[in-house]
Amino acid sequence: MATSDRTAQLRKGVLELAILAVLDTGEYYAIEIIGQLSEQPALTATPGTVYPLLARLDKAGKVTTRWVEAGGGPPRKYYRLTDEGRAALADGATAWSALSGAMHSILRREGRVS
Repeated sequence: MATSDRTAQLRKGVLELAILAVLDTGEYYAIEIIGQLSEQPALTATPGTVYPLLARLDKAGKVTTRWVEAGGGPPRKYYRLTDEGRAALADGATAWSALSGAMHSILRREGRVS
């Protein structure tokens, strides 16, 4: 597996948690979420990846949506965390902390990270 393929697979695994974390700071429409993810190059995602994730989060009750008229353009669908989404974010953050700490420890022991 090429490095870029490996990075893409790892990113897919954490993208849902990253979206929940973005939405924990406010209500956003999809392009704003993609923009915030892009501020971290390792989390850059395309609309083709983010829209299905948002639809899945909505179906699972982790986000709620509302349409807002946009001046001069089509209406925008805004996403906001629900209580269930906040609980999923808390659980995911705990799991991520344990997993990333364990991986960092192993990789540091092997001299692969500092």
